[in-house]
Amino acid sequence: MRLLQIAQRAEDLQRAADFYTVLLETGPVATFDPPGLLFFDLDGVRLLLDRNAPSSMIYLHVDNVHETLERLEGLADVVSHPHVIFTHEDDGLGPEGHQEWQAFIRDSEGNTVGLVAFQRP
Repeated sequence: MRLLQIAQRAEDLQRAADFYTVLLETGPVATFDPPGLLFFDLDGVRLLLDRNAPSSMIYLHVDNVHETLERLEGLADVVSHPHVIFTHEDDGLGPEGHQEWQAFIRDSEGNTVGLVAFQRP
């Protein structure tokens, strides 16, 4: 079994498309309007932005949380600035010997998105 799709609320599909294109550094793969559906591909997992979906919280792996926040300057509100939450001593939840950095933003539609990067200390 594998994760196929994550749905996230989007009241304005064009605004959401613009925001997520900058965040993900790639454009949408499909739009169906009506009924109000916008899809991005996250390495084989579909991110569905849907006018009728409830808000959810997603965590996205990024190379560097600081650089991602710089790219989103003016497009997203920072909820929680970059910080180390954990240093991985084994490969159980992340790569051994790496710090896990997280930051949280509010997207164009009001959803909270976690940004996660694994970096050597």
